[in-house]
Amino acid sequence: MAKAKKQSFEESLAELEAIVERMESGELSLEASLEAFENGMKLSRDAQAALSAAELKVQKLTEQQGELHLDDMDTDA
Repeated sequence: MAKAKKQSFEESLAELEAIVERMESGELSLEASLEAFENGMKLSRDAQAALSAAELKVQKLTEQQGELHLDDMDTDA
């Protein structure tokens, strides 16, 4: 079986949001809800890994002469 192409962070987040909407609608059976939850957990882990990788890259890019200069990011947007 061929391995599926890894989704981008944005694609994973959009799919995760769609899963949440379907689960909150109450229209899924128990089995479908469990399957959706399992898929959502995988997407959540993938998105968290992508965020962690991006954070590490930002830290590496902001290092100057062995010192780390991190600025607070505006999260209100």
